[in-house]
Amino acid sequence: MFWIEFIILLLCIFIGARMGGVGLGVMGGVGLAILVFGFHLQPTSAPIDVMLMILAVVTAAGALQASGGMDYLVYLAEKALRKNPKHITFIAPIVTYLFTFCAGTGHVAYSVLPVIAEVSRESGVRPERPMSIAVIASQQAITASPISAATVALLAFLTDFDISLLNILEICIPSTFIACMIAAFVSSKTGKELNQDPEYLKRLEEGLAPIKKDKVDFIPTKNAKLSVILFLIAALLVVVLGSFEKLRPGWDVEGVFTRMTMPTAIEIVMLTFAALMIIFCKPNIEKIVSGSVFKAGATAVVAIFGIAWMGDTFFNGNAKLIDNSISDLVTAAPWLFAVALFALSILLYSQAATVNTLMPLGIALSINPALLIAMFPAVNGYFFIPNYPTVVAAINFDRTGTTRIGKYILNHSFMIPGLIATIGAVAIGILLSSIIL
Repeated sequence: MFWIEFIILLLCIFIGARMGGVGLGVMGGVGLAILVFGFHLQPTSAPIDVMLMILAVVTAAGALQASGGMDYLVYLAEKALRKNPKHITFIAPIVTYLFTFCAGTGHVAYSVLPVIAEVSRESGVRPERPMSIAVIASQQAITASPISAATVALLAFLTDFDISLLNILEICIPSTFIACMIAAFVSSKTGKELNQDPEYLKRLEEGLAPIKKDKVDFIPTKNAKLSVILFLIAALLVVVLGSFEKLRPGWDVEGVFTRMTMPTAIEIVMLTFAALMIIFCKPNIEKIVSGSVFKAGATAVVAIFGIAWMGDTFFNGNAKLIDNSISDLVTAAPWLFAVALFALSILLYSQAATVNTLMPLGIALSINPALLIAMFPAVNGYFFIPNYPTVVAAINFDRTGTTRIGKYILNHSFMIPGLIATIGAVAIGILLSSIIL
């Protein structure tokens, strides 16, 4: 029965990933129905806390976008890129990393990718170099952001092990950032110089190369600036409350003193600051829920609802068999769990869904929580097949043709920086976890 159930699990994941959007979530519901009604597995509890945390965060991020805060951040990023065009291969990933770190979603990179493509071309730098690592950095930062869906999901799983948000950040921030900079160095040596690239020269001859357009000056408003300040304060407050448990209120419940959990704290803080942005920055309320950030977050909620619930039910129903079969193997070589995280993320296209699906198994296998944190960046594997939206967008924004998918599909512009950043982040994380925790 185990293998039949496992095949059903994989099939639902594969079909859901092909459907895209909320398809992953609804196919998770289909798989859950088959496991429960067909194989009589007992359903576990739906990941309600994780879903509510994501909704609270994306509501605040949506208010930021509707208030003009995202446009203001893009304006600041463009100034930084144009100030140091020759070093754009290193500055671009720093910019996208910070964008994702602050917003909690890699989709904010869409707004800055055209700027990176334009500035690199104007300065004579092969656009493939900054574009490829900028996309990778925008995803690696998700596993370092204190407000990303993936991070709050991991925190929820590890709370019982006395792991705080600060513990996750002090490993994942340096590991992912350093790994991205190593990948940026490798990217800076990739390919021929722009003026020697045959594809670019061909486009020049055919008149297909981009023409420089007149730049439209952006004038940031007070409301846009205020929304950024409020959002950053909210993110900082989440980090502080997650790092210092005594700052969270507590109550005596049936003689036992219990403090407010971090999921509840995150939900309260983010909803409160979303309200403050609405009150003081006066955005169009309809734009909050119609913006790209909110839509991406809402899609993630549906995906997690179905796919994570299905995965948790499967692993819980087969816990004894799984533990007896692979616990010794994973204990002897814990890095194999990182490989599993990477492989599943290629199918799921979601760091949060990957965490919710596999982390319960890692905990059931008694993998050291410090190692689980170190291996967390392995969930950034969906650059592997070049069909993720940010990957496709980067290819289309680079009109010089240097950022591309290779003849053999997998030899695309993002493969080498992606592998270096992911493997590097896990390796550095394992080293840091042995020192810090």
